[in-house]
Amino acid sequence: MSSISKHELELRLAAACAIAREAGDLARREFYRRDRGALTLKGNQDYLTQTDQDVEQLITGRLGGLFPDDGIMGEEGGGIPAARCWVIDPIDGTENFARGVPHFCISIAFIQNLIPELGVVYNPITNELFAGSRGNGAFLNGVALRASTVTDPTRAAVEAGWSSRRPLEGYLRMWKGLAEGGCSVRRSGSGTLGLAYVADGRLEGYCELHINAWDALASLVLVREAGGWTNDFLANEGLTRGNAVLAAAPGMKDFLVRVTGIHP
Repeated sequence: MSSISKHELELRLAAACAIAREAGDLARREFYRRDRGALTLKGNQDYLTQTDQDVEQLITGRLGGLFPDDGIMGEEGGGIPAARCWVIDPIDGTENFARGVPHFCISIAFIQNLIPELGVVYNPITNELFAGSRGNGAFLNGVALRASTVTDPTRAAVEAGWSSRRPLEGYLRMWKGLAEGGCSVRRSGSGTLGLAYVADGRLEGYCELHINAWDALASLVLVREAGGWTNDFLANEGLTRGNAVLAAAPGMKDFLVRVTGIHP
């Protein structure tokens, strides 16, 4: 399939932004209800609410109507990868959402031939819309994003995500290396927002030994377009199996590669 034209990419980016805001309105309404939807567990500390499913249906319905020839992969509904494919997470940070913590987002990415072409991340509580496309920059509510210029680990804030899909010992080594290097280490419960914050210079890095594609792809576009660095997340079947992820401010790349063990 020929590469996507600039006009086609602009249409998809505009549509993704509008759909993310609409989906965010739904998620925000449900968040402020006392009953935020029936909460179930898909696995160890892997939460699902009815709102996740409702939001995903909204997003897939809108995208399918506008771009019927594109594939769609969603966290809840699955899907089959296609040459042109949307990858969506209806609510990243579901545990936060379910527990009343206002730190979650809608994530929509578009890839072609395993190349991430655009990413949109919307936090409906703060009304922050992060959006970018390959070669055209990344923006927060229309203002250009820029990765941090920090180069000293003792001045750096790094988010270290966690997943039960990898042994705890690996995470303990990673956290120890970050702390011994002098970093402020944190975990907020949304990998998508953590990665977006690297693009916005709020964090100098984000690392996780395993994360799924729908949690990462949109924000990886933002980081790269903001001048940051990321590993090759889609290598080794990352789209369907997930992968380790590392995003860094340019001056922190070498340090973070060394202490996390996550290589390019």
